[in-house]
Amino acid sequence: MKKLLLLIVTLTSSFGVMAKDRPVVAVLDFTNSTQAHWWRADVGRELGGMLANELVSTGAFKVVERQKLDSVLGEQDLGASGRVSKSSAAKMGKVTGAQYLITGKVAAYEENTKGTGGGIGFKGFRVGGKSQKAYLAIDLRVVNATTGEVEYVRTIEGTAKGGGMNFGVSKGYFSGSLGGQKKTPAGKAIRAALIESTDYLACVMYDQDSCVKEYRDKERSRRNKTKSSLDLD
Repeated sequence: MKKLLLLIVTLTSSFGVMAKDRPVVAVLDFTNSTQAHWWRADVGRELGGMLANELVSTGAFKVVERQKLDSVLGEQDLGASGRVSKSSAAKMGKVTGAQYLITGKVAAYEENTKGTGGGIGFKGFRVGGKSQKAYLAIDLRVVNATTGEVEYVRTIEGTAKGGGMNFGVSKGYFSGSLGGQKKTPAGKAIRAALIESTDYLACVMYDQDSCVKEYRDKERSRRNKTKSSLDLD
């Protein structure tokens, strides 16, 4: 009898995990507050599409098709402004079926080059030459489409390197205005930031397990590192 009860509990628990609902999200166009040389008028849309693809690949989300967003984006001008009011969030949620709206902003971008010599390049690989480094920060916001409240915020920042003894080749697919950035430090930083963003969102919005503490610790470390660059009185 005890074995039977244990089996029932185990099967029920397993079914509960399998039946766990995935959040339905809509990804808006990214906005930009930097002077990044690779930013063009359509890059915000491209980044939104790339983030949507990464969200789907986690298996933790249902992502609203872009066609459903276009009419609401045009009417509310959310794609250009990145602002989401309670009324516009509720309207978009009702029209598209999204439970959450995800916005992203390129908040900081810096790129520098050092070293001498042109180096030798062959089929995407380069030995020698100048060493390049790009710093990127992306601000994420997740807005509840029913209440209009911001439920999750996160700044993803980091540095990507290229040139020099760089043998890395990006696995991500870039197109449009970002097509030429695939193997550059900027392209690597963008793809890495998007993957980190989706891993974080999958953790806090779906998995909700021990990873939450890991991301809390990571965020604390990021904030301390950023704060240490400023001499506080």
